[in-house]
Amino acid sequence: MKQTTREAIYGYLFILPWVLGFLIFTVGPMIGTFVISLFDTDFLTKNEFVGFQWYRSMVGDTLVHKAFINTAIYAFVTVPAGTILALMIAVLLNQGIKGQSIWRTVYYLPSIVSGVAVAILWRWLYQPDVGLFNTLLSYVGIQGPRWVFSEEWAMPSIILVALWGAGAPMLIFLAGLQGIPTSLYEAAEIDGAGPITRFFYITIPMLTPTIFFNVVLSIIGSWQVFTQALILTDGGPNNATLTVVLHLYRTGFRNFYFGYASAQAWVLFLVVLVFVALALRSASSWVHYERV
Repeated sequence: MKQTTREAIYGYLFILPWVLGFLIFTVGPMIGTFVISLFDTDFLTKNEFVGFQWYRSMVGDTLVHKAFINTAIYAFVTVPAGTILALMIAVLLNQGIKGQSIWRTVYYLPSIVSGVAVAILWRWLYQPDVGLFNTLLSYVGIQGPRWVFSEEWAMPSIILVALWGAGAPMLIFLAGLQGIPTSLYEAAEIDGAGPITRFFYITIPMLTPTIFFNVVLSIIGSWQVFTQALILTDGGPNNATLTVVLHLYRTGFRNFYFGYASAQAWVLFLVVLVFVALALRSASSWVHYERV
């Protein structure tokens, strides 16, 4: 047996567990969900084939429209804001400040804490009467808003929680920053380039692959927001924070319209796929990969 053939066999054997897991736990459920979306079923008393009726029903469902609009607003704010915030923190931590490892841990901790625990904590912070935020504001004579209990402030409150968890992309940015050769900065400094010039002409171009990676992950994650909306507001007040995943959760596990919930999940998947495809298509114009 040739050496290349033997190596190829070993490679396929090593990747086989991942392929099986992908087929069983990703492709299989996706196919199953699509099949379920063609039925009116609660898995107990009814199981009627309705074809694409659920998809047609979504066109006139105002709650579905509201959920997609809310989720789009959340995504369009959190993706750029979260990316910029994470990059700023990473740049500051990369300056060789004292206690860098401690600060890195402090910023990263929110990312590994249970999402439910974080949401419960923030719900207490947002309490209008006894919450920490309004208590601090009262000390300086400011009457704080009702936060998640107000239709105007509920979505900004959830977005603030999302930005608080910028530790994961920050750590990825920090790894990217530490991979930039110092010789580039030294050469630019000799040529008289200041800190701002070095940042925009060296740091940003060298970080574009990392920025792109974080942006794609943020797009996918933002369209799947669920825990914050469920724990903090349960979609309220007046559906101001109703997201797509929360709505399909209600549809499937509260109202037992599993076919309709599956149809919503597939539409959400297609929406996310479109945005990721647009990001991939635009990458060639601004992402700079190192070529040897």
